[in-house]
Amino acid sequence: MGFEEVNARVEAAVERSGRAIGDVTLIAVSKVQPNARVASVLEKGCRIFGENRVQEAFEKWPDFKSRFDGVEVHLIGPLQTNKARQAMELFDVIQTVDRPKLAKTIARLAVELGHCPRLFVQVNTGEEVQKAGILPRDADAFIIECRDMGLAVEGLMCIPPADEDPAPHFDMLREIAARNGIAGLSMGMSGDFEVAIAHGATHVRVGSAIFGDRDYG
Repeated sequence: MGFEEVNARVEAAVERSGRAIGDVTLIAVSKVQPNARVASVLEKGCRIFGENRVQEAFEKWPDFKSRFDGVEVHLIGPLQTNKARQAMELFDVIQTVDRPKLAKTIARLAVELGHCPRLFVQVNTGEEVQKAGILPRDADAFIIECRDMGLAVEGLMCIPPADEDPAPHFDMLREIAARNGIAGLSMGMSGDFEVAIAHGATHVRVGSAIFGDRDYG
């Protein structure tokens, strides 16, 4: 499909939802993509990308950031506490804050480093044991705990179960955000980003529709 077509579909979905162009941020998920493909998307004007692994991102993005102005990289994969310092030095946004131990580590490092990436809390809306994310019933208390540590939570993120209608999960995330005064909603991927936009997404994470199938070889 490619970046231009996905971007056009995002803009069309935004217009259908009665919102302003620019209300939704398209994140190109570049994990496990060859550098040549990433460079091609950068050259087409995309500046916001998502990565799953800290080490892979470190091998890729310092160089790209030096060559292209205005690049922003989001961590959208699980973050181990022992990788938190490295993550905070590279990523502009961490979307996967999902447990008190990680939040405490980020808060401590923010003081040490003198800066903190923008933070989203990941919510496991499907309560899937194999997925990261705070459980929905614990989300309100966790958001309060993060704020009490001095962390500014600007968004929530979810990955609905692959075999379920994503709309109820998007609605659940929007309701948690609304009652906690949170504006950002990162939800929707290649197969459902238009549904996510209709349900209030402010960020959509699109990989294969932009880059093609991932190369795991």
